[in-house]
Order: sequence, then structure tokens, then C-alpha cells
Amino acid sequence: MVKAAFLALGDVTSPEFRSILWKAVGLALLLFVLLFAGVQAVFWFLTLVPWPWVETLLALGAGLGMLVLFFFIMSPVTAMFAGLYLDTVAEKVEEKHYPQATRGTPQPAFRSILLAVQFGLFVLLVNLLALPLVFTGFGAIALVTINAYLLSREYFEMAAMRIMPVAEAKAFRKEKGFDVFIAGFIPALLTLVPVLNLAVPLFATSYFVHLFRQAQVTSA
Repeated sequence: MVKAAFLALGDVTSPEFRSILWKAVGLALLLFVLLFAGVQAVFWFLTLVPWPWVETLLALGAGLGMLVLFFFIMSPVTAMFAGLYLDTVAEKVEEKHYPQATRGTPQPAFRSILLAVQFGLFVLLVNLLALPLVFTGFGAIALVTINAYLLSREYFEMAAMRIMPVAEAKAFRKEKGFDVFIAGFIPALLTLVPVLNLAVPLFATSYFVHLFRQAQVTSA
């Protein structure tokens, strides 16, 4: 697990992986620019309000709202866009670290998009739940534990399904269930860290590809 984490860290900080992260962040920022332009267009129509103080309050409220939206939605939106590149990330990891092993097969486009949307919504939920829970011991532990299970299941099965049929991949994950679950705590904790959580989809993909390959060797 520790070895896989360091390998994944090295992958994510390499130039080719950073370029994927910047693409995802860039697409997310573009979406926010479009949203901001839309809000500005709405306020252009609100200039017809006869009370200047109302217009000022609305402008301040919109500005604060966009700022809050940016901090809460940036990570989930980036995760959604990054999810579109997960097969590319997995392929690069396999080419770099496991050139002699069986190459994985990319998932169908629909499944990749579905996984991206699911993970983006998941990160949004984590961000919302983390606010009140991180200040309470049991709540924070419960949140991280749930996230560890969900992340480990999703990403390990994604890595396995590149090599195995779906049913076999799910069975293999269940066979390694406890180890996979424990491994999920590393990306689960990273989802709670601002800025670092932007890289979680890429890190988790590389991380669980390494774990899957290591699990294959120990099961052989």
C-alpha cells in the first residue's frame, strides 16, 4: 500500500500527468467563467431596479455567492472533467510500470462519463458533509471511513475491469476486500484537503492500478 502510494505520487507529479490535471482544472475554470458571465448578464437586466441600494445588495450577494460556489464546486467539477481521462491515466501507468504485463482495455465511453459524473457528485457530497463533521471526532471518522470504502471499491474495480470481465473484477475486489478497503483511506483523507483534492481522481487511478497489479502477483 505504501509503495503504491509513493508510485502514484510520482506518477501524478510527472509532466504527462500534470498536463491532464491542468486540462481538467482549465475546463473547470472555463465553466466558472461562463457561469460568471451568465450571472453578469442577469444583473444587466436587474439594472432596471429603481432602488440603487437594492442593486448594490444584489451585486454583493451575487459576488459572495459566486465566491462560495467556486470553493465548493471547484473540486467536484474538476473531478468530473478529470474522470474523462481516467483510462488515459491508467494506460500511462501500465505503459510506464508494467510494460511486460497484459495491457488493459479502456472502458466504454458511456461508463467513463458515468464514472466521472458519479465521482464529481461524490466529491461534492463529501465537501458538504465535511464542513460540520470535521470538527467532531466521530463524525469525521465515519465520513472518512465511508469515503474509503466507496473510493476503494470504485477505483480498484475500474483498474481490474481493464484486465478482467466485470463479474471477475468485482469478485476479485471482494476477495481482496479488507486490503482494498484499508488502502482507500489514503485517497479518502486527500479528498478533505483543499487544492490537493483536485488531484485525487488521478492519484486514485494510478494508486489502485498499482495495487491491482500487486494483488495479481500475490494471487498468482
